[in-house]
Amino acid sequence: MEEDCCATQLIYGDGEFNADGLNKFVKEVKLAECGLSYAVVAIMGQSRGRSTLMNHLFHTKFREMDANSGRNQTTKGIWIAKCVGIEPCTIAMDLDLEGTDGKERGEDDTAFEKQSAIFALTVSDILLINMCQESDKGLEQAAMNPLLEMVFQVVMHSFVPRKMTLLFVIHTKTPFENLEPVLREDIQKLWDGVPKPEAHNSTPFSDFFSLEVVTLSSYEEEEKFKEEVAQLRQRFFHSISPGGLAGDRRGVVPASGFSFSAQQIWKVIKENKDLDLPAHKVMVATVRCKEIANRKFNQLIYDGGWLALKEAVQTGPVQGFGKRLSSILSTNLSEYDMEAIYFDEGVRNSKRQLLESKALDFVYPAYTTMLGHVHSKALEDFKVRLEELLNKREGFTSSLRTCTQSSMLEFDKGCADAAIQQANWDASRVVREKLQRDIDAHASSVYSAKLLELNVNYEKQLSASLIGPVEALLESGEKDTWASIRKLLNRETEVVVSEFSSTVVADFELDKETITNMLQHLRDYSRTVVVKKAREEAAKIMILMKDLFNYDSDSMPRVWTEKEDIRSITKDAHSASMKLLSVMAAIRLEEKPDNIEKILFSSLMDGTVTGSSSQDRRIEASAYPLASNTWEEVSSEDTLITPVQCKSLWRLFKTETQYSITQAISAQEAYKRSNNWLPPPWAIMAMAVLAFNQFMLPRLQKKK
Repeated sequence: MEEDCCATQLIYGDGEFNADGLNKFVKEVKLAECGLSYAVVAIMGQSRGRSTLMNHLFHTKFREMDANSGRNQTTKGIWIAKCVGIEPCTIAMDLDLEGTDGKERGEDDTAFEKQSAIFALTVSDILLINMCQESDKGLEQAAMNPLLEMVFQVVMHSFVPRKMTLLFVIHTKTPFENLEPVLREDIQKLWDGVPKPEAHNSTPFSDFFSLEVVTLSSYEEEEKFKEEVAQLRQRFFHSISPGGLAGDRRGVVPASGFSFSAQQIWKVIKENKDLDLPAHKVMVATVRCKEIANRKFNQLIYDGGWLALKEAVQTGPVQGFGKRLSSILSTNLSEYDMEAIYFDEGVRNSKRQLLESKALDFVYPAYTTMLGHVHSKALEDFKVRLEELLNKREGFTSSLRTCTQSSMLEFDKGCADAAIQQANWDASRVVREKLQRDIDAHASSVYSAKLLELNVNYEKQLSASLIGPVEALLESGEKDTWASIRKLLNRETEVVVSEFSSTVVADFELDKETITNMLQHLRDYSRTVVVKKAREEAAKIMILMKDLFNYDSDSMPRVWTEKEDIRSITKDAHSASMKLLSVMAAIRLEEKPDNIEKILFSSLMDGTVTGSSSQDRRIEASAYPLASNTWEEVSSEDTLITPVQCKSLWRLFKTETQYSITQAISAQEAYKRSNNWLPPPWAIMAMAVLAFNQFMLPRLQKKK
C-alpha cells in the first residue's frame, strides 16, 4: 500500500513562518530519523503546470491551477510535501518566483520573491526550474532571465561556493539535441553578464552549479507526458549518492536540525542580514547538540538502572559497581552520539564533553560512597586479620606487613571494581592515602598496646621474682643481705631483659635507641621494686625487731620455762635487732662501704640485758654520731632510717622489750613454783607400777 503524502504550508504569503506546522510535518514524516539521508528539491519558474509537474513527478498533492478560473496564483507562499515512494526521504518545496510574470504577482512582491529565492537556494539540494518554451529562440528574451539573474546574484553574494544542481525542465516540442546547447550557451552568457563580487570575478559557473536539462512533452499529450515524467522520477532515487542528482552535499544540515535551521535562515533573511552558512551550520549544531545533551542528561537522572544502583550503594558495597555504572553512562553517551552524529564535529564533540562531564559530576557522589565502603571493608579486614595473627603469637612487624599488603591489595581490587570507564578521577588515590593513614593509626595503637602489655607482663615477672626473696633477705638481717639482694636483682633483671630483648627484636623490629630505652626502663623498674619493698620493710622495723625477741628460731612464740636463758636470749635478740636495724637503715644497691652497723653498735649497744637510767644516760652520752639526719657516704635517696630515727627506735625497742623481759622472768618463776609440788620421779614410777597391777589382776582371775 502506497504511503500517504504529507504536506504543509511552510511560509505564508505575508512572510510568516509556520514553525508549528513544520514541526508537525517533521514528526509525521519521521524526518529527524534520517540523519543526512534526505534531500530537498525546490521548484520555481513559470506557474503554469508547476504543481501538476510536481504532483506527477513526486506523487504529491499540491493544489493545481483550475484552467476554467484563469491563470491565478495557486500556492500563495511556500509549501512543502514529502515525495511519496522516493528513497532517500525527499522533500519537495513549491515556490512561485517567475520574476517578470506580472500576471502571477504584483510588482510589490519583488522583496518576497528575493527572500523566497534565497531561502530555497539555502535549504535545497536541487533547484528545479519549470519552463514552457514556445520556440527554440533561447533564453535571452525569455521571461526566465530575471529569475536566473537573481539566482546567480543570490548565490554569489550569500554563499560560500556550494555546488548545487540546476535542473531545467522545459515543456517544448523542440528536439533536446537542438535545445540543450542553446540553453547552456544562454546560461553562460547570463553568468558572464551578472555583476559579481570581487572574490568571484573569475569563478566559473561550474564551481557553483551542475547543469541538467530535461525536455517534456506538453500537458496536452497526457500519455506521453506521464511516460516522460516517470522516467525523470527515476533520477530522484538515491539522489544523494555519489554521482547522484543532488550534487555537492557540503554543509548539509542533519535532518533532526532541519526545522530549527529553516526557521533561523528565514529569520535572518527577513531581517535583511547576510547569510553566513558556515556560522549558521555551527549555530544549528550548537543549539541541537545542546538540546540532545540536555535530553540525555535528564534521561540519565531518571534511568531505572541508575536509580537502583544509587539506592543499593547507599546501604553497602555493590559488586561490579564500576562496570554497571560505566555501562549506563556508555549507553547514554552512545545515544547522544547517534543523534548528534551528523552535526558539526567540533560542536558535537564539545557538547559531548560537557554532557560527559555533567554526567560524571552527577554520579560522582555515588562513586565516592562506593569508595567509602571499599575503604571501610579493607580497614576492618586489616584489623581482624592483624588481631588473629597476633593471637597466634606471630611477630607484630611481620603480621603488620602481611596484613597491610593484603588490605591494600584488597582495596586496589575494590577500586578497580568501582572504577568508571569514562572517568579519570584521583579520588581512589586520595581514599587510598586515607586508608594507609588509618591503617598506620590503628597499627600504632595496637603497637603501643602490645608493647605496653609486654612491658606490664615483664614488670609482673620482675615483681614476682623480686618481692618475696627481697622481703625474706631483709627480714633475715644477715651481714651479706644487701650483697644477696644485689645478686638477686642483677640475676632476675638480666633474665627478664634477655627475654624482653629477644622478643621485641623478633616481633617489633625496633631501632637500637628504642630498645635501649625500653631495657633501661625494665632495669629501672626492677630497682624500683627492690627500693619500694625495702621501704615497706623499713616501715615495720619495730615489729620485726620485737619478733626477734618474742619468737624462736622456728618462728614459734617463746615459752619461758626454767630452762630458758633469758639473759642470753635477750642479748642475742638485741644483737640481731641491731643488725636488722643497720640492714634496714639504708639501701645498698651499689657496692659502697658504710659504717652504719659499726656506728649503731658502738652508740647503742652497752652489753647488758636490762637498761637502767644510768645506762641510758651513758648510751645517750655516747650517741653523738646519731644526732644527725644523714649517714656518711649514703645519699638521702638511699636513706631508709636516719641516725636520729635509729636512736629513737632503739630506745623505744628497749623500753618495750624491757617489759617483755620482766614478764618473761615472772613467767619463768611461776613455772618453777608449779613444778615444785610434784612427787619425785621414783615415787611417780612406783605409783604407775601399782596401778598397772591393780588393773590387770581381775582379768587374770576371770580367765581361770
